[in-house]
Amino acid sequence: MKNAYAKICGIPELQQVQIHPETLQMIEAEQKSVLDFPLSGTIYGTMFNYAGTWEKQKEAFHQPPYQKPPEAPVLYIKPANTFTGPNTNIPIPEEIEHVEIGACLGVVMKENATQLTTENAMSYVLGYTIVNDISIPHENVHRPAIQQKARDRFCAAGPWIMEKDSVPSPDALEIRVYINGELCQHNSTVHLIRSISQLLVDVTEFMTLRKGDTLLVGIPDKPPLAKALDEVRIEIDTIGNLDNSFIKEQAYVKEVQS
Repeated sequence: MKNAYAKICGIPELQQVQIHPETLQMIEAEQKSVLDFPLSGTIYGTMFNYAGTWEKQKEAFHQPPYQKPPEAPVLYIKPANTFTGPNTNIPIPEEIEHVEIGACLGVVMKENATQLTTENAMSYVLGYTIVNDISIPHENVHRPAIQQKARDRFCAAGPWIMEKDSVPSPDALEIRVYINGELCQHNSTVHLIRSISQLLVDVTEFMTLRKGDTLLVGIPDKPPLAKALDEVRIEIDTIGNLDNSFIKEQAYVKEVQS
């Protein structure tokens, strides 16, 4: 069995659960539980950390206003209003036809971490989860994309946090996105510009990651698009799968108000 941590609806604390190593499902005793958003701290996204996304922006890096590629990780925050768990409905604004599916590996911190080294960085990791870092498509990366990335429920995560020791090769995990059962994206963390340990080192050089914070290692290039009524599944090897549905914003408002 694999060890993981899950947030059960109605119970505020993380619960330790066991996951079947082949099916990546909770053992039978836990299957009746309704899983909630498993994260508690700040969620930091990382831009341009896949080879494909870096290549796409390479020419733009040398143009105004920056004139050169970034030397440190480029981060952004997913605020609390974006948080939602597995098997929830995610609203798409009425005037928007499609949103981008950002299939991310999330690294959850076990304790406060500052100025880590490549030798000790991984010892500060509690485990890994699957995150859908959703965004309205946009081209301008020179200013914070608040309206595009900070909409309600635009950060789905789960179904649990797989314990670090249950994920032996986090820098070589296959990631797949299915929309309505069709494979729409396939990538791997082997294509990261900064490995997970190096990313932790570079981020904690200038800021502290606190216990419970989650660092998203990046969104693979060519993110697929989803529209209202689509069913989206993100699979990451050895961790599991995250499922969510997409609905129009007015349907979401009625759902919340009912």
